[in-house]
Amino acid sequence: MTAPIVAVVGPTASGKSDLGLALARALDGEIVNADAMQLYRGMDIGTAKLTPVERRGIAHHQLDVLEVTEEASVAAYQRASRADLAAIQGRGRRALLVGGSGLYVRAALDILEIPPTDPAVRARLEADAREVGGMELYCRLRTADPVAAQEILPTNTRRVIRALEVIEITGRPFSATMPRREYAAPAVAVGLRPERTWLDERIERRARMMFEGGLLDEVRALEPLGLRRGRTASTAIGYSQALAVIDGEIDVDTAVDQTATATRKLARRQESWFRPDPRITWLDPTVPDLVQRALAVVQAAAG
Repeated sequence: MTAPIVAVVGPTASGKSDLGLALARALDGEIVNADAMQLYRGMDIGTAKLTPVERRGIAHHQLDVLEVTEEASVAAYQRASRADLAAIQGRGRRALLVGGSGLYVRAALDILEIPPTDPAVRARLEADAREVGGMELYCRLRTADPVAAQEILPTNTRRVIRALEVIEITGRPFSATMPRREYAAPAVAVGLRPERTWLDERIERRARMMFEGGLLDEVRALEPLGLRRGRTASTAIGYSQALAVIDGEIDVDTAVDQTATATRKLARRQESWFRPDPRITWLDPTVPDLVQRALAVVQAAAG
């Protein structure tokens, strides 16, 4: 019988990468990345991507698979991540999924239908959003699919547009394609839930360390590769602030503050995404026996 996939999830800066490494070493495993920004080649410092040395010989998959000009696709990630997880299991090793991008985690693990896209429809809806505002589009969604509207924040205009796009293309409610909390293959999820003050302080330190550790140089190196043309990459937290520094719009201290603020907001959204999932066993990342507790969860799931 194939051992369950082990997922390590939670907000950014909570220690997922370190715990994932420790579990992979203990379980003879390999790691599949579930952080959307770490898919991008060359975006290392600003995404807190582990260096090859820091990976300690543990194989990592779904890192550095996109150019900065490309747009990440949940559908493409679902195919690739599931293939990686199955290949790891086929080698007789333990498959681990580590990351905080909630939809990508669910795309890899859950029964999830990803509906088609239509660039023309999306472009028209994006133009509507610019003309009348995101709240007007949210009102349209609330009328067309109240169930989906309840699950999507009114301020998440990108997701509102996606929901309206799916409704128009398929003629079905977007809510009909939303993920169910049901694993496609056996899995066990460990979540890290730190105390808020601890996480905020860690985020503040990380933001400053990124700029002190060469983020501006990293962004300058990515500019000739088309970073500014990449709709997703150029707006990533840290990278948009670094571009503003390079353009002379803000100074480094302001960029650090803006990056930390945006990262704290991201952490709150991630917590809101993962918190309702009853399948996740939550652990405090500051306890000294964290790895042992996580291993106990994994072993209990294996029966």
